[in-house]
Amino acid sequence: MAKTHTATLITGDGTGPELAAAARKCLDAALEKTPGAGRIEWTECVAGVDIMESHGTPMPAETIQSVRDTDATLKAPITTPIGSGFRSVNVLLRQTLDLYCCLRPCKSYPGVRSKYENIDLVLVRENCEDLYAGVEFEKGTKEVGELIETVNRLSTDKKIKTPGDSTGVSIKPISVQNSERIVRFAFEYAKKHGRKKVTYVEKANIMKHSDGLFKAVAEEVARDYPDIESEERLIDNMCMQLVQKPELYDVIVTENLYGDILSDLCAGLVGGLGVAPGANIGDSGAVFEATHGSAPKYKGQNKVNPTAVILSGMLMLDYLGEAAAAKTLENAVAKVIVEGKSVTYDMKPHRDDPTAVGTSEMADAIIAAMG
Repeated sequence: MAKTHTATLITGDGTGPELAAAARKCLDAALEKTPGAGRIEWTECVAGVDIMESHGTPMPAETIQSVRDTDATLKAPITTPIGSGFRSVNVLLRQTLDLYCCLRPCKSYPGVRSKYENIDLVLVRENCEDLYAGVEFEKGTKEVGELIETVNRLSTDKKIKTPGDSTGVSIKPISVQNSERIVRFAFEYAKKHGRKKVTYVEKANIMKHSDGLFKAVAEEVARDYPDIESEERLIDNMCMQLVQKPELYDVIVTENLYGDILSDLCAGLVGGLGVAPGANIGDSGAVFEATHGSAPKYKGQNKVNPTAVILSGMLMLDYLGEAAAAKTLENAVAKVIVEGKSVTYDMKPHRDDPTAVGTSEMADAIIAAMG
């Protein structure tokens, strides 16, 4: 008997609701058109800047509870103000629900403009600590002064030489526990998906007690997977390696901030954020989302590319155990892209191409391509 899955659909803000609707109908169609596949029982929830006035928060408690209660969540883009306003909803979800793994596959699809071909990388990023945990202290505060005094008292050779009234401080926590589980996730992912190599990335030559710890843990975990090749790369060298010879890499696992940077670099290898899906996964739940933002200037115009959100839904289907339906969906997306007919303006050779279709119409073409 086909299984019924429960899923939360967070509709987001800006162009989010349009993208959410496009992705939902593609996922439902993929399940319907795949023999033996189950179905999804959806719960729609709101989040983002559009509901701040009515709810007093960009992430209502009922939305978080729905994410907890359902098998998986598909989240459309949400705006994060730069420099002011509320903190990232994405960070809130990751920390509140302990979604410790950010999974970002980057794969070439023929028909997408790129300087590279045949890219097939998976980036596994630790989600809950490092500088991205946001443990910061503002310049001029008592806390900064005390931190500087403490560091200078305890350290004999590494002094902070700037005064507290002109120095902001961020703390970089790296733990054995969080390092171990993210590296193990990477190796388990490689094992499950038939991948051959895991590369762990840090800057252990300089930050010996944080990145050095991550490196030591990665080496220890790697010994549990003798059938999977493993190697180390320093973050700066990794950036150069990915630009020069990305074909040498398979699964890449790294810390939070480095992972955020590398994910955009890897997306650039395959044509940009418009085709870059993502997932945030923990031991008891998962949220699937595109890497790109909400593009509020295009809100309501039925114009933006739904590919990344739809491919994030493909990852969700795979997570739910619907691998065949996930492949049905991915194959249909690939077919529409390579044909180049029913795609949005950004996927045309010229962005002002009058034959470009809208968000909803591209989703309809993907559904039609499923046969």
